[in-house]
Amino acid sequence: MLQANETTASVVTEFFIVGFPGLQPKYYSLMAAFLLCIYIAVITGNSLIVVLFRSLQKPMYIIMLSLSLSDIGFCTVALPKVISRYWFNDGYIGFYVCLFQRQLIHYFGTLNSLIMMIMALDRYLAICYPLRYPVLMTNRTMRLLIGFSWVTAMIAPTISLMQTMKLPFCGPNTIIHCFCDSLSMNQLACADATLTNLISYAVAMFVLLVPLSFIIFSYLSILVSVLRIANTQGRMKAFSTCATQLTIIAIYYVPRFVMNSSQKIALVMFYSLLPPVVNPFIYCIRIKEIRQFFIKWCVHRNRIWVIRLQC
Repeated sequence: MLQANETTASVVTEFFIVGFPGLQPKYYSLMAAFLLCIYIAVITGNSLIVVLFRSLQKPMYIIMLSLSLSDIGFCTVALPKVISRYWFNDGYIGFYVCLFQRQLIHYFGTLNSLIMMIMALDRYLAICYPLRYPVLMTNRTMRLLIGFSWVTAMIAPTISLMQTMKLPFCGPNTIIHCFCDSLSMNQLACADATLTNLISYAVAMFVLLVPLSFIIFSYLSILVSVLRIANTQGRMKAFSTCATQLTIIAIYYVPRFVMNSSQKIALVMFYSLLPPVVNPFIYCIRIKEIRQFFIKWCVHRNRIWVIRLQC
C-alpha cells in the first residue's frame, strides 16, 4: 500500500495558478492589462534607476542600484505567469518550473531584507561615526557586502525548498495564489506538512526579524546621536539623510507585519508589488543628484526641440 501511495505521489506534473479567487471572467483582460502596466512601470522605473546609479559612485547608490535590480528580478519572476493566466487563460505551470519560481520568489524577498539591513548599516556608520565613515564604508566594501547578500540570500529559500521536495504531491494541483510559494505548495501535499510548514515559517521569520532587529537598533542609535547634536539645523540635516531609507524600509516591512493575520491574495500582491513600483519615485524625489540629472535632461531635450523648430 505504501508503494502504491509513493507511485501516486509522482502523478502531479503541473499546477494551475488560480490568481485572484472569485474574479469574474469578464474582468480577466482588464486584470491582465493592469498587471502588465504595473510590470512595465516597474521595469522602466527601476531600469532607469540602474542606468543612473551606475554613474553615481557612492556606497548608498550601490545599495539602491542593487535594490532596483532585485525589484526587477522579483517582478519578472512573479508577474508574467499570472498575466498569461488572465490574458491567454494559460494558468498551468510545470511542477519543477513552479518549484523554481517558488525558490526565486523567496530568494528576492530574502535579498531585499538583507539589502535593507545593509542600508541601515550604512546610515548607522555615516551618522554615528562620521569621521571614520569614509574609511569604514568604501565603494569596495559596499560591493563586497552587496555581493555577499546576493549569494547568501539563496540559503534560506533552499532550506525551505528541500523540505517541500520531500513531500508527495498526488492529486490536488490548484494553487490559490498568483504565483508559487511555500505555503500554497505545502497545502497541496498528500502527506502531513505540519513540520515542513513550521520549518518554512521559522526560516521566514528568521530572514525577516534578524535584519529588522538590526535596523531598529541602527535607527535608535542614529536617533540618540542626532538628538545629541546641539545645532537644530544639523539635526534636521541628519534626519533628512535618513528619510529616503526609512521610507523605503517602512514600505517594505510594515505591510508584511499587517499581513501576519491575513492571507488575502490581493493584499499579498499589494505589499509585494508596492515597493518595486514606489521606490523609483522616492529616489527621484529625495535624491538631489537624480533631481539635478532630470532637470538637466529636460533642459537638454527642450533645447533640442527648440533647435528643431527653428530649423
